[in-house]
Amino acid sequence: MNSIVSGIGWHMVGAASAASFYAPIGRVKRWSWETTWAVAGIFSWVLLPIVVSLFLLPDFWRFYAGLDSGTVTKAFLFGCMWGVGNVNYGLTMRYLGMSLGIGVAIGTTLVVGTIMPPIMHGQFLFLFTSQSGMITLAGILVAIVGIAVVTYAGHQKEQQLGLTAEQFDLKKGLILAMMCGIFSSGMSFAIDAAKPIEAEALQLGVDPLYAALPSYVIIMGGGALINFAYCFGRLALKHDLSLRADFSQPFGNNIKNFLMAATGGIMWYLQFFFYAWGAASIPQRLSYVNWMLHMSGYVLFGGVVGLALGEWQRVDRRPVVILCVGMAIIILAANLVGLGMAV
Repeated sequence: MNSIVSGIGWHMVGAASAASFYAPIGRVKRWSWETTWAVAGIFSWVLLPIVVSLFLLPDFWRFYAGLDSGTVTKAFLFGCMWGVGNVNYGLTMRYLGMSLGIGVAIGTTLVVGTIMPPIMHGQFLFLFTSQSGMITLAGILVAIVGIAVVTYAGHQKEQQLGLTAEQFDLKKGLILAMMCGIFSSGMSFAIDAAKPIEAEALQLGVDPLYAALPSYVIIMGGGALINFAYCFGRLALKHDLSLRADFSQPFGNNIKNFLMAATGGIMWYLQFFFYAWGAASIPQRLSYVNWMLHMSGYVLFGGVVGLALGEWQRVDRRPVVILCVGMAIIILAANLVGLGMAV
């Protein structure tokens, strides 16, 4: 039971980092989003996965050279799938607005990323044929309700503050949000596909808490390929964007921007660093709940961060109360999942 509690706790730490990573990025001034995102990505998707693996593995190059090519290909391609969802995220916000877009996208990726791995492993019936599975499934459903409530609260906030989507289009936005959610769940599929890489690390004596981290070099490499192609492609092709213009700012401003973007990138990586810790503490037969815990925690702490940053100060009491109810429902969901794992 202590292992399960610590697993849920580490997932919440990772989710808190995920919900907070954009705060320093939001302080970047007079840089294009593409440049900011690319600098953050250099740290989150390239440098940190490689540096961490260099510390963990006795022979970095031999480890990766000896991996099964099929496993590497699947993990990399699922990482690319996540990258496509990540790029699509901005379009979702354009047509639906922040709260509605995030709610639909996160809800979709939670369901797809949680349910598909056990289906692919032939374990889906376990959810309906055991007490543990039924309670855990109830927790997943409650989490979806919580996300819907938080989304509604955010939508109410946006209406009161006069915030609207750049080009609101409900039909197009919902389609994009669902596609974003489906593709973003590629990270869940990638982590599942990379289990043999984790097993190889364990055989080398890597601590179970850290054994999943070497696989991130492959997974995040796939995501980096898509994200960098998008960012640098736009910087090269759009006449109103360029690296030269971004870095022509005063030296002090560039240094501050670089540090803020790097901090955001590090925080983004830390979400999956602690995800690995949480997953290592969850029973293997219930490994599918890891993604649900991470994504619902992401929404939960997104609300907490929003309150802490004063984003709800200029709205009526009602949306704040709805937000708190939604956050409480997500906490209930995490407890239900914990109970299901303990049975």
